[in-house]
Amino acid sequence: MNGTMFQAFEWYLPDDAAHWKRLAAAAGGLAQAGFTAVWLPPAYKAAGGVHDVGYGVYDTYDLGEFAQKGSVPTKYGTRAEYLACIGALHQAGLSVLPDIVLNHRMGADACEEVRAEEVNGANRSQDLTGEETVRVWTKFTFPGRAGKYSDFTWDWRCFDGVDWDDAAKKSEVLLFEGKSWDSEVDTENGNYDYLMGADLDMGSPAVAEELTRWGKWYLDTTRADGFRLDAVKHINRDFYTQWLAGLRAYAGRELFTVGEYWSPEIEKLIDYLNGDGSCMSLFDVPLHYALHEASASNGAFDMRHLWDTALAARRPCQTVTFVDNHDTQPGQALQSEVQSWFKPAAYALILLREAGYPCVFYGDWYGIPHNQIPPVAALPALVALRAKAAYGPEHDAFDHPDIVGFTREGDAEHPAGLAVLLTNGPGGAKRLFAGTQHAGETWPCAVGRGAPVTIGPDGWADFSVDGGSLNVWSRAAL
Repeated sequence: MNGTMFQAFEWYLPDDAAHWKRLAAAAGGLAQAGFTAVWLPPAYKAAGGVHDVGYGVYDTYDLGEFAQKGSVPTKYGTRAEYLACIGALHQAGLSVLPDIVLNHRMGADACEEVRAEEVNGANRSQDLTGEETVRVWTKFTFPGRAGKYSDFTWDWRCFDGVDWDDAAKKSEVLLFEGKSWDSEVDTENGNYDYLMGADLDMGSPAVAEELTRWGKWYLDTTRADGFRLDAVKHINRDFYTQWLAGLRAYAGRELFTVGEYWSPEIEKLIDYLNGDGSCMSLFDVPLHYALHEASASNGAFDMRHLWDTALAARRPCQTVTFVDNHDTQPGQALQSEVQSWFKPAAYALILLREAGYPCVFYGDWYGIPHNQIPPVAALPALVALRAKAAYGPEHDAFDHPDIVGFTREGDAEHPAGLAVLLTNGPGGAKRLFAGTQHAGETWPCAVGRGAPVTIGPDGWADFSVDGGSLNVWSRAAL
């Protein structure tokens, strides 16, 4: 069966600590819809407690168990509810991929005085001042947990730097005395090791050992099937190569992992994967931006070049494709939402093609009330078609600036086949090859408003689509 991932959250979920219970109740329905894996949001206590989406990580051992940061539960619920949710997803046959945030720690319990120098935020290799004594929030003692699961505490020696001097009440990027930014990170801003909060020193043996201890504890506790890794371009690539290898050996299973390397530049993603091809997959950020541009350019985007910068075209087996996610939705720093009129076509392009492992966004499946965004009506049918018909040889027709399409012939276990035609401009027709084994079959339109099409004796047929829309034909719809 084709793998299909579901991102099981969006940024503006209610702060009601009930999300784990909702997901547990939805597990069976998600599996029946055609999903095979679920990406869960960060489960451990963040600096904002119950109001925090989870990316300002405070205590990775607190899965909603201790009275810390103003609440026992996280935004999503308690530890017991989290583990019950994972159990329900597993019972439904779904793999579980938790979101793992390691690098930027926030909400420290105390300040420390340390020598540091200010660096240029736009070029972290450039020092702006000499070393001076600063007061920084880097002491993490986790008093609410009181040493349960781990007695490791964090102090300034575990970090490279921060962005706040509490003595001067000044925001600045500070590099600690005797420290250097990690290598093998993105070259934006000279060196993009530092992102926010207290930046972990991945070259510290004590830090690496503690993160490995925690990873083993987390796997033992949750029985997770893999990971979604946050902000990998800000962490030394070699760290994850070693960390994942150690955890895979410990767990004795694959631990499928996808990293978020947020860059529209395809060569940066390729370079990252070339560092160790077996380490992880990456999200296809360049394809997301191409889909966004196709939806927002008023028909000016040339659809013949849709795949020119896509990671899926270069590394199909190491790519997780997506249309939107929690970072691209309205109101977020990376806002770049694919416009609603084009979303059915965008999802057809990632769900029904062979290359890539597609991920469906919670906000597109259920809607986003906060942004007044409804669900994508065509999504259930497209996910079902991926499960039933998106198999076998693929024949592309990306040969027109507006109207493009492709077919899948099907295979022995899934013989239905399918044909896809879409346009970001005026409507029209295109002749597509469906396969000689389908000669004489009449395919109904499963998504869209197209008329049924009969495949000719040579396996070809004429398909048409209205302006700015999508049609998908398949006998799987019968």
